[in-house]
Amino acid sequence: MAEVLVYVDHVDGAVRKPTLELLTLARRVGEPVAVALGSGAEATAAVLGEHGAVKVLTADSAEFADYLVVPKVDALQAAYDAVSPVAVLVPSSTEGKEIAARLAVRIGSGIITDAVDIEAGAEGPVATQSVFAASFTTKSRVSKGTPVITVKPNSAAVEAAPAAGAVEALSVSFSDAATGTKVVSRTPRESTGRPELTEAAIVVSGGRGVNGAENFSIVEELADSLGAAVGASRAAVDAGWYPHTNQVGQTGKSVSPQLYIATGISGAIQHRAGMQTSKTIVAVNKDAEAPIFDLVDYGVVGDLFEVVPQLTAEVKSRKG
Repeated sequence: MAEVLVYVDHVDGAVRKPTLELLTLARRVGEPVAVALGSGAEATAAVLGEHGAVKVLTADSAEFADYLVVPKVDALQAAYDAVSPVAVLVPSSTEGKEIAARLAVRIGSGIITDAVDIEAGAEGPVATQSVFAASFTTKSRVSKGTPVITVKPNSAAVEAAPAAGAVEALSVSFSDAATGTKVVSRTPRESTGRPELTEAAIVVSGGRGVNGAENFSIVEELADSLGAAVGASRAAVDAGWYPHTNQVGQTGKSVSPQLYIATGISGAIQHRAGMQTSKTIVAVNKDAEAPIFDLVDYGVVGDLFEVVPQLTAEVKSRKG
C-alpha cells in the first residue's frame, strides 16, 4: 500500500493533537509514515504507533534546535527521498506552513494549505478547504508532483488504530542554508493553564464590546469554567486589551473548535475569516443587527456584562 509522510509536531517527545489528527487523515489515502525530529523524537513512537503510524523515522541533531526551519526541511526532504510517498501532510501552524512550502519548492510539487479534510481520489488525494473568508468550500488536488498538504487543527477526530510504529533512524545531510539563521535566545511562554488556542475544543473570545483590558476577566472566567481557550478580536488586540498571540481572524489565528463563543464581537469579515469553520457558534451582543448573528447557531441579544456572568455561574453549577 502507498505510504503517506506525516510531519510530527511534538515537544520533547509529547505529541501534539494535530499530528494525531493527521494520522487519521493519512490512513484514508495510504499507510502513515511519521517523521519525528529533535529531542525526544524516539519517545513519540509509542503514541504514533497507537494511532496508525507503520513506521517512525527519527533524527536528532543540534541543528533542529539551534537554527530555524531549514534543518527540518532538509530532514523532511530526506524522508521524502527515502519513502517516495503519495502525499506529505504537515500541521497547519505558522512553522508547519513554512516547512511545507519550502519542501514543495524543493521537490517541484504543488501545495495545498489550511485543508479541513482529505479523501482518496482516483488521481491522488483530494483536499477540502474553506476559502474566501470561509464563504465557499472547495475540493482540489495537486496536479504536479507529490501533494504537500497542511491541515488545520480540529479538522478530524483522533482515532486509535494500532500499527507497528517501528522506529528507523533517518540519515540527514544538512544544506548550506540550514545554518543561515541561528536562534540566539528563547523565552518560555508564560503558561495560563488553558489549552492552545488553535487546538482547543472550545474557544471563548472577546471583542470591542468588552470595553477594556480589565473586563477580559469576564471572558476568562467563562473560558475557565468550560476548560476553553481565550481569543480576542482584532479591535480588542489593537486596543491593547489582550495579547496579539490570542487574536482570532484573518491577520491572527484561524480556529475551528467544536464550540466558539463570541462575546462583544460585531462579526466583521476579518474576524469571521478566522472562526467561521467552527462547528457550533454562539454570540452574545447587545446590537441585534450585528453581522455576527448572520453566522451563529445560537445568538443572545443582551449586555455581555449581564449575560456572560450568568452563563459562567450556570456552567459552574452544572459542573459542581
